[in-house]
Amino acid sequence: MLLTKKVSFKHSESFSLDNINFEITKGEIVSLIGPNGSGKSTILRIITNLLKPNEGAVLLDGDEIKNLSRQAIAKKLSMLPQVHNNELDLTVRELVSFGRNPHKGWFQKLDFEDEKIIDWALEVTNLQSYEFRFLQSLSGGERQRAWIAMAIAGRPNVLLLDEPTTFLDIAHQLEVMELIQMLNDRFGMTIVMVLHDINQAAQYSDRLIVLKNGCIEYDGNSQYVICKEMFHDIFEIDVEIFNDGDRPFFKPIRNVGKLKEEERFRVHS
Repeated sequence: MLLTKKVSFKHSESFSLDNINFEITKGEIVSLIGPNGSGKSTILRIITNLLKPNEGAVLLDGDEIKNLSRQAIAKKLSMLPQVHNNELDLTVRELVSFGRNPHKGWFQKLDFEDEKIIDWALEVTNLQSYEFRFLQSLSGGERQRAWIAMAIAGRPNVLLLDEPTTFLDIAHQLEVMELIQMLNDRFGMTIVMVLHDINQAAQYSDRLIVLKNGCIEYDGNSQYVICKEMFHDIFEIDVEIFNDGDRPFFKPIRNVGKLKEEERFRVHS
């Protein structure tokens, strides 16, 4: 369904992606995890053709993304960025209606079928009673559901999410993650997301891709990826690993990287 082949991208002298290869199959939930600046969000932008790789290719259903129009991409794939303009003077329904734009021509009005799909998106995200509320009046969790409703109103096969739980309290984080799980379970939507909460990623993902310094270091299910070696190598921390059925989770113990810095300071002082 979605394939990156030997993708490389140089953003600056201090950051580049190098030889990124992975394949996302239909119906998977895949989370990209890794330290800040490892290239997670950059990969999402390359997948959506917002950034052009210096080398390699991204294929969507066998077609190179670079050869597809923006509208053709948007009909199959929808991306929700990390930061939204929540000061827009729009009702929830008006926002969600923008998700139908890839399916309309210039100045073409929404028809009965579009309105039915907007109703569906509002129902799926449990926003029917909020449809005429303005964005500014909503809580953080309600606004995030509204943006997700807009993204799915285009009925994409693939949904890309860049840190969908950022700035939300724990209750709203859970609400959003359960919504994402439902979109996958009930509608077969393929999900690729960037997450900072690694325990959330392990719980809700079929597969984890771990990046560091622009390279993929681990790629597999949570039982394979969530291990002491990964945390030591990638995040420079020691952890304890626990298992809840087939979903492992971790508890940090100490910052190994900080201990190394302190040791170097003592040696040179």
